[in-house]
Amino acid sequence: MKERGGKGGGQPSVNERYTQWKSLVPILYDWLANHNLVWPSLSCRWGPLLEQATYKNRQRLYLSEQTDGSVPNTLVIANCEIVKPRVAAAEHIAQFNEEARSPFVKKFKTIIHPGEVNRIRELPQNSKIVATHTDSPDVLIWDVEAQPNRHAVLGATESRPDLILTGHQEDAEFALAMCQSEPFVLSGGKDKSVVLWSIHDHISTLATDSGATKSPGSNGGKSPKADEKPTESPKIQARGIFQGHEDTVEDVQFCPSSAQEFCSVGDDSCLILWDARTGSSPVVKVEKAHNADLHCVDWNPIDENFILTGSADNTVRLFDRRNLTSNGVGSPVHIFTNHNAAVLCVQWSPDKSSIFGSSAEDGVLNIWDHNKIGERSGPASKFAPGLLFRHSGHRDKVVDFHWNSHDPWTIVSVSDDGESTGGGGTLQIWRMIDLIHRPQEEVINELEKFKSHILTCSSP
Repeated sequence: MKERGGKGGGQPSVNERYTQWKSLVPILYDWLANHNLVWPSLSCRWGPLLEQATYKNRQRLYLSEQTDGSVPNTLVIANCEIVKPRVAAAEHIAQFNEEARSPFVKKFKTIIHPGEVNRIRELPQNSKIVATHTDSPDVLIWDVEAQPNRHAVLGATESRPDLILTGHQEDAEFALAMCQSEPFVLSGGKDKSVVLWSIHDHISTLATDSGATKSPGSNGGKSPKADEKPTESPKIQARGIFQGHEDTVEDVQFCPSSAQEFCSVGDDSCLILWDARTGSSPVVKVEKAHNADLHCVDWNPIDENFILTGSADNTVRLFDRRNLTSNGVGSPVHIFTNHNAAVLCVQWSPDKSSIFGSSAEDGVLNIWDHNKIGERSGPASKFAPGLLFRHSGHRDKVVDFHWNSHDPWTIVSVSDDGESTGGGGTLQIWRMIDLIHRPQEEVINELEKFKSHILTCSSP
């Protein structure tokens, strides 16, 4: 399943949906930045917070450029200005040109990547360290602060990773995760295996003290001399290789509180839970977790009983690890149905245990609250149970998104745009208006306070 997104269900009304969405931006969003990408990015991740000011924060953002070969593929480090809640004027946030770059997103550094960047993941203990997947069996580790800034022109030599993780026997393209508690890395690939490494196995302070570590490839930030023979990146071997899938492993995720427990999903329609302390075989194998290939998985960072999966069957499923199967097949707590094409990414909110997002080939990023599944706010047929918000700002498949842990309702998302929308990609940083997600009683009280003002403004 190399192609992350063919056309999903042949949506004839994408432009109509987009036009309607744009007209509602001042009402639905507290803030939004739209940034046109010349080349699509298959991944987007928040990096460290750089600066906090009265009305906005500055933060690193990691993305990539997947090119056609006329220029090199790159890993891009950008600086983003994030406007704080209730600062932006409603009439301004919808005034953007789809073909323009956003003034809020500035490229800071370019790394010439060996092959296209399929996935980026940052190390939680030090978000200046990132891992990338490309079309190879290796995982590449980069100290992005120490790496020199490069000019991406045809024929330029590739940047050299600070570390290479080996262990896969075939290409590992997408499945990649970093552990919250220790500098452990997890990967899955076409060899049907899940592979675990510890960056501590490299005798260096790379993982925890990059300030004191000089990148092996950085030459102190200077360009390498022509007569210098480039030394090879150091390599580390796997701590463990775990077998149990019968097809390509598409995504992996650590248990939030453990470097030894993790889960994986694959094109065999299985969800597997592992524990490195008990050996290399599955602890639990959930057959038929979905009715098609599984593309993505995420483990709830607040309530560790809950695991989300997304699939080519267009659904998101919520599993409780205390009760994963029934009659030998997957038994989800709930099946979320609102996408009409393959789900590519699922991710829990870092702030609220019941909130998560899902993005798909249909160009939609949905925000859900599983606590609201039983609630009905209108005709039962009108809304999908648990659906809180639909972000329809992308016009093609939304290949990745990431919640911002420093500003929990701010999300960055990227779409890989087809020829129908001009090619390239679109990056959006957005925050829904807080009246949508705050407790109902709180919202009613606030609206009551401003009722007379609203009525005065709306009267002729």
